[in-house]
Amino acid sequence: MKPFILASASPRRRDLLGQIGLTPDRIIPADINEDPIEGELPRGHALRLACEKAQKVAHAHLGEVVLASDTVVAVGRRILPKSEDVKTAEACLRLLSGRSHRVFTGVAVVDEDGVLRSRVSETRLKMKRLSEAEIADYLESGEWDGKAGGYGIQGRAGAFIYHLSGSYTGVMGLPVYETRNLLLAACS
Repeated sequence: MKPFILASASPRRRDLLGQIGLTPDRIIPADINEDPIEGELPRGHALRLACEKAQKVAHAHLGEVVLASDTVVAVGRRILPKSEDVKTAEACLRLLSGRSHRVFTGVAVVDEDGVLRSRVSETRLKMKRLSEAEIADYLESGEWDGKAGGYGIQGRAGAFIYHLSGSYTGVMGLPVYETRNLLLAACS
């Protein structure tokens, strides 16, 4: 496979690529405004952000393959924030407790000719009703830091999810099935 740039600083995304035998040539995070546009739905938001990230890095590195991704946790039409503080993480956990939610992960690849290819992975999940002790313990762990929707399924919060339909790796931040296919199309 041709060399490619990963437009993300996420160690989880690098690890997931490694699990399928892919290593980015370079890592160049895309710094974009990730705020939702008024009226934007979760699926469209994840796809738009992934595409914008890929295009921004590709514009600065013409002629190179660029991979970008973005993950959005949603309850209905509501996009949950990325948890940057304990108060936000707690609010997300309380909202998700005992409820179904969806995780959308947009993946975008810009090929050497500047052609953009993209996909969205949708996963439906159900979280158990959390006790006060479970919420407190999870918040104390710090695993919520920087996570969409206030939790990371690959850690302690994995024990809170009793049903998942879709892509486990998509919930982690990079659906490997869609990613591999997009990279193969861009690098062939």
